[in-house]
Amino acid sequence: MRTLRSRRAFGAALPEPFVLAVAAVLAVFGLWTAAGAAPAAAAPTQATAAARPDFRLPFACGETWQLQTYEGHAPDDKKLDMYRVGGQTLGASVVASAAGTVTELFEPGGLEINHGGGWFSVYLHMDRIDVRLGQQVSSGAPLGRLGLVGTTSAHLHYEQLYDTDGDNDGETDEMVYPVLQGTEYRLSPSGQFPRVTSTNACGGGTTPERFWVDTFADAPGYAAVDCVGDTSPRCAVQGKLLKGTNYVLCKKLGDEVRVGNSFNHWWLLTDLDEVAPGGSGRAYVSAYYLQRWGNDEAKDNDGRDIRLC
Repeated sequence: MRTLRSRRAFGAALPEPFVLAVAAVLAVFGLWTAAGAAPAAAAPTQATAAARPDFRLPFACGETWQLQTYEGHAPDDKKLDMYRVGGQTLGASVVASAAGTVTELFEPGGLEINHGGGWFSVYLHMDRIDVRLGQQVSSGAPLGRLGLVGTTSAHLHYEQLYDTDGDNDGETDEMVYPVLQGTEYRLSPSGQFPRVTSTNACGGGTTPERFWVDTFADAPGYAAVDCVGDTSPRCAVQGKLLKGTNYVLCKKLGDEVRVGNSFNHWWLLTDLDEVAPGGSGRAYVSAYYLQRWGNDEAKDNDGRDIRLC
């Protein structure tokens, strides 16, 4: 069952009379400073820098996105809105910015990932979510598709949180300054708005390490590409790749998979969503399950030939 939780993606300033009243009360007790703010309380213990995951831009390798905020996006300097540069924002695929487990689904079109060690990330405004509660995802794994859910302007709302109270949940008041690809961002509504190119799941050279594909049904994974009809332990099913948008690493020719007039000899190396007991999380699935293209074709969603293993 999916758990829904409402999360505000925006904030409003407190009315001025309310602020003045609070200031008057604090002044009586000597807590209001000349700068107009109460002295900061002792900060909770934070995780060490080494404990922070290697957060990457939550989009495919090589894509460039502009990071923005606005007045009332409270806290303005910690929440990020992301817009595609040189491509369509609406309909773009959102991917995990670091490995973790999907722990919450909520409105508007959002989810939260627990990365371990007290770290969480939040993603909002997707019109399709391709992961389920409890699913483990790797960095760069597809999460969903950007839409107009809870917004009139397509963008991804993104947050990073650190669990300071130890309740194993990332709450809005535990938001931290986001660090992406080794750079900390503290944006101001007045700009400048940086443009960042994703290094998420990038391989060497100019060829992407991962190719994004749509599959029309759940696909079994095997350790080899010559296992059709073979019931030996060598050809035991390793697990399952779930229907939806997935990434594959490369392709290899193998046994034919045929249903009626549809067939394919290509097999795609990928990381499975569900792993059988004793199985390997990385295995081959038949390109027969690709939603696009025809017989004996193995291309990604952009029409590029998937490279050979």
